[in-house]
Amino acid sequence: MLIDAHIHLDQYQDNEIPSLLGAAEYVIAVSMNLASCEKTWMLSKTYKNVKAAFGFHPEQVLPSKMEIDALFDWIRQHAHEMIAIGEVGLPYYLKQEKSIDYRPYTALLERFILLAKELDKPIILHAVYEDAAFVCDLLEKHQVTKAHFHWFKGDEKVIERMIQNGYFISVTPDCTYEKEIQQLIMRYPIELIMVETDGPWPFEGLFENKRTSPWMMNHSIEVIASIKGILTQEAAKIITQNTRSFYNLS
Repeated sequence: MLIDAHIHLDQYQDNEIPSLLGAAEYVIAVSMNLASCEKTWMLSKTYKNVKAAFGFHPEQVLPSKMEIDALFDWIRQHAHEMIAIGEVGLPYYLKQEKSIDYRPYTALLERFILLAKELDKPIILHAVYEDAAFVCDLLEKHQVTKAHFHWFKGDEKVIERMIQNGYFISVTPDCTYEKEIQQLIMRYPIELIMVETDGPWPFEGLFENKRTSPWMMNHSIEVIASIKGILTQEAAKIITQNTRSFYNLS
């Protein structure tokens, strides 16, 4: 079984979760806000193969300073029970919908990067296209190297920069039908690739009208293996080891 490097487990119905977890060796369960962190934390206490990440998803209105401070206090209190800071980043898609002030979002992201450094934890990033270059600036500024860009998309220049810095990416089941992601897989070293579902986000193609689940990653592995010209079993072994090493899983 594979490791799902990025899933919003708290957004599933409680009765769905056992079958989802039966399809993965581990899942890295990311959080959206403080309430999400609390639920993700409880799931990690209930299920041994759930590893919790705590953060604030950037594609939403920012909370008040008091709420942000409460979130950071809570994360510090539970730091020994989390595997990473995440999901955090910049609101690229929200920006496409309406005019927003990016400065509070970038300030919050920098604060999360500093927290990851303080706690010596990996950071899981939502940063695509032109936002990725700015995030690389922040990571380099604070000398944070253990970075995981989930469902990444970007131009050749930022891809090369991320490879040189040793940043990891993870790809979703959309790699089975999206040429942009297939080209990214071709360009990125397999030693820096993980797989994820970003569930319950829905997918097309083979997965049309199907509840997103870790079993879908098997198809992602097949695509990666084909692009890299190696056996499926070898791709699965490498990518699983990548995820184990990055997240210090036993």
